[in-house]
Amino acid sequence: MKQSKQRANQQAKQQATRQTSFGMDDVRIDEEEAVYSGFLKLSRYKIRHALFEGGWSPQLIREAVYRVPSVGVLLYDPGLDQVVLVEQFRVGPMLSRDDPWLIEVVAGISEPDETLESVALREVKEEANCEVKELLPISNFYMSPGATNERLMLYCGITDASGAGGCYGLKEEGEDIRVQVVPFAEAYAMVEDGRIANAPAVIAIQWLKLHHQELQQYA
Repeated sequence: MKQSKQRANQQAKQQATRQTSFGMDDVRIDEEEAVYSGFLKLSRYKIRHALFEGGWSPQLIREAVYRVPSVGVLLYDPGLDQVVLVEQFRVGPMLSRDDPWLIEVVAGISEPDETLESVALREVKEEANCEVKELLPISNFYMSPGATNERLMLYCGITDASGAGGCYGLKEEGEDIRVQVVPFAEAYAMVEDGRIANAPAVIAIQWLKLHHQELQQYA
């Protein structure tokens, strides 16, 4: 009887937890300090937040990077069944002593008063010198919510890959980007074996795997 009662109490607690919905009213920002402002903007916060079982957390100190919304585009040619990817240097993997040249989807950050769709088209031209025939939404997600507010809108861009290739990017922004045209099957194999290991590219290529057949209507 005692065990049954304990199990019932535990189930009730789990059910209450699942039904709990928190929002910004359940966060208290006690202090905000700008720590650094350069290529990235870093702030330190002293915060408390509501707890699932009631009450408030102790004061927590958290640093976070502020970023404007960003966009990623997986370029796909359904007629040739090829994807257009970009390769460039990234400082993050360098810090882990990994190969710092990553194979990625086209990506960039938004400028003031710029729509996400216009960012996508601009970045495709700057980084891959391609034209987009159709822009299809994939997902909108936080890149690393424990460390930054950056949210990325991911698209699939239908394109003609027959003339794609070369090196592009804005020199004044330090970009040195090489375009690679890869059969879709090979791109998916690169995700499976870890040659492609960054979240936007992995998510986009897995999405393409799921929707591969229906995208043939754009061939």
